[in-house]
Parts: sequence; C-alpha cells; structure tokens
Amino acid sequence: MHQFFELVKRNLRLYLRDRGAVFFSLLTMLIVIALMVFFLGEMNIEAVTDMLGTLPDRDAEKDRSNAELLVLVWTCAGIIPINAVTVTLSALSSMIKDKTTGRINSIYTSPVSRFVISSGYAAAAWLSSVIICAATLAITEIYCVIKGAEPFSVTAHIKLLGMIAANSFTYSAIMYLLAAAAKTEGAWSGLGTVIGTLVGFLGGIYLPIGSVSDGIAAAMKCTPVLYGTSMFRKIMTEQILDVTLDGAPQEMYDGYAEAMGITLTVFDHEVSPAMCVSVLILCGAVFLVLGALYTEFGRKKDR
Repeated sequence: MHQFFELVKRNLRLYLRDRGAVFFSLLTMLIVIALMVFFLGEMNIEAVTDMLGTLPDRDAEKDRSNAELLVLVWTCAGIIPINAVTVTLSALSSMIKDKTTGRINSIYTSPVSRFVISSGYAAAAWLSSVIICAATLAITEIYCVIKGAEPFSVTAHIKLLGMIAANSFTYSAIMYLLAAAAKTEGAWSGLGTVIGTLVGFLGGIYLPIGSVSDGIAAAMKCTPVLYGTSMFRKIMTEQILDVTLDGAPQEMYDGYAEAMGITLTVFDHEVSPAMCVSVLILCGAVFLVLGALYTEFGRKKDR
C-alpha cells in the first residue's frame, strides 16, 4: 500500500508542477467562459427574457437580472464536468512521457506489481480532477454569490462533492484506457485536442441539447458527458431557476429545463441526478475493467 501511495504522490506532483499542463487542462473551460461572455451568454439570456415576456404582468428588468444569474450558474455547472475530462487527460500525460522516454520500463522492473503501477496513474488522475473540480466549484460559487445568487445549501454541497468524485472516477478510467493504448506524445496530444473540442458539444455547453436535432441529441445521450453536465445543472440551478420562472406555467418550466439540459429524458423517463451518478459509475467501472485487461494483455505481449 505504501508503494501505491508513493506512486500516486509522484504522479500527482508531476502534474501539479507542470504549469503548462495545468493551464492547458483548463483551456477548454476558459474557452467556454469566453464564448459565454462575448457570444452565447447574451443569446441565452435573451431566450429567457423573450420567453418570460410572453407572460402578462412581468417585471422585465427583474426578469433580465434573474435570467443573467440563471445563465451564469448554468454555465458554471457545465464547466465542472468539462474540467473532469480535461484534467484527467492532462494528468495522465505523465504516463505517456514515462512510456515514450522508457522510464516506465525501469518502473516495471522495480519490486512493484504492474497493477499497483497502473492504479497509481489512474488514482493520481482521479485525485487531480477532484482537487481542480472542487476548487472550480468554490471559485464559481463565490463569483455567483457576488453577482447576486444564493449560496448552495450544505446538502447541495455534499451532493456536488459526491458528483465530482463520481465524475472524476469515470474520466480517470476512460483516460487511463486511452493512455494505455497511446504510443506517442504526438498521438496523445492530438487525442487531447479532439476530446477538448468535442466535450463542449457533447455536454451541451456550446449548444444546449434543445437546439440540436433529435439524432444529435440521441447521440449525445449515448455519452457520459451529458449525464455529468445534467446532474450538476440540476443541483446548481435549482434555486435560481425557481426564482427566474416564478409564476410561469409548469409546461414552460419543464420545457426550458429540458431544452437547456437541466433535466434529461431518456426513453420518455426523466433521469434523476442519482441515476446520472449511477450511469457514470457504471461507465467508469466498465472502462476500468477494460483498462486492466488491456494492461494485462500488454504485459503478456511485452514478454
């Protein structure tokens, strides 16, 4: 067990010391923020105010203020699961470097099982993601409160931290399998570019799921990214969504929540946050097994 913790500490230190790796793992988040500030944010705010403007006896100024807060919190809720993807991917760069430099062969010759070595990489990626995502939650919540939103309850914080842990587990397992299969740093860098680009679309960040065709929406629901963003949005926007749509008919509330990916419907059944967590854990477990099998296959192939 001591060897495992030493490996986790070593891999975690390598990631956090590499400022470039940390920055690029947060680059997708920064792009999302820039897009929301300069382009998409205003479009989403206008959509809410126009929708509420169809109702009688509304305070247009108050509705716009609430809409701005709603879109802000909605954006922050999408940033956290995006970080889980990009941070785990970047944290496993140390594994790729060890492979390409041949350092991993020296590690394999040490009196440590390959399972412990592999677990050390995956666990370090998970821990890196939990740390960065928890910090992102704290920073975004403070900013939202400064802008006028209500702080989350203790219960909501417990749920969000559990979601962060589950989300990070899923992507540490997925990225470990991809890292085990990658042969060169160039291939890993290219894969990172593709994933960093796709994650914003698959999570319904750049375009809400209600803005895409049914076929694309169905494809998005086949990936774990959308389930991650949906569960965070459900918890984080609950208070401000009720305030913004206060007095609106239930059909408008439900339609907006579904269009923005706050609620997720699969086979005509609403997917609860608990179900989203279950989907993520199941997906992570499957990829963890696949990663272990690939590692074992690689071990036999290397003999």
